[in-house]
Amino acid sequence: MNLPLKFVNNRIEEFAMQVTYQPAENTGTIIYNLSLIRTEDLEFAVTMLKNAYRAGLSVSDRVKFLKEGETLEDFVIQKGYTGICTMCSLTLDGLLLKQGIPLRAIGGGVVEIEDRMPRRFTHFILYEYTTIDPLEVLVSQDITSISMVMHRGRGTILGNIRECHMEAESRVTLLLDDLASIGFTGILDMGAPNVPLLGVPVTPQYFGVAMVGGTNAMAAIKESGRPVVTRAMKGLLDIQSMGCIDDF
Repeated sequence: MNLPLKFVNNRIEEFAMQVTYQPAENTGTIIYNLSLIRTEDLEFAVTMLKNAYRAGLSVSDRVKFLKEGETLEDFVIQKGYTGICTMCSLTLDGLLLKQGIPLRAIGGGVVEIEDRMPRRFTHFILYEYTTIDPLEVLVSQDITSISMVMHRGRGTILGNIRECHMEAESRVTLLLDDLASIGFTGILDMGAPNVPLLGVPVTPQYFGVAMVGGTNAMAAIKESGRPVVTRAMKGLLDIQSMGCIDDF
């Protein structure tokens, strides 16, 4: 039997409905990304993860490392490699849904940064038209300069946008403020109703919320010439199985 194609926006909806994350209590399940690096590059990877978080280019300081031979869901870490689980920025969509806020995940792309401020998307892929996560596609094109953004405040990073109904604007603002106060970082910008955000149009009576991509640190490692394989939005993970990057 031929199964229908499942586009990324459908996968996001399925995962977001299953998010049970309670940020203040640090409990529940999040959406995670899984990356593979050579074990010999682990020390460098830890440094990049720390730098990305401090620069506001990652979603969270939570991370989980998997040694060769370890299994996560149906995936086994191969010999000579280390697995790295990081929080996917689409966890935010799950948190918004839990608040009863109508939203639609629009897409992901590459964001131009100048003076440490987001200016516009230079490349963008809509979730409803792709079966592969846009950030996976764009990382493979070698068009980011995340390390430059970390050190000089200008360059290009990965990001995504979702839109929320204008009647929920105050609730979204309150939620984002609460998240920022407990270390859930990476909010790039929040637009006004009916106004494009970073060059991306929104549906009438909606406003956009842009976040950094959860795989920016991995893309920065790839920029250094070290091999990285990333599977964005790999599945759901208990947040309590993850540790703080500063503890490594």
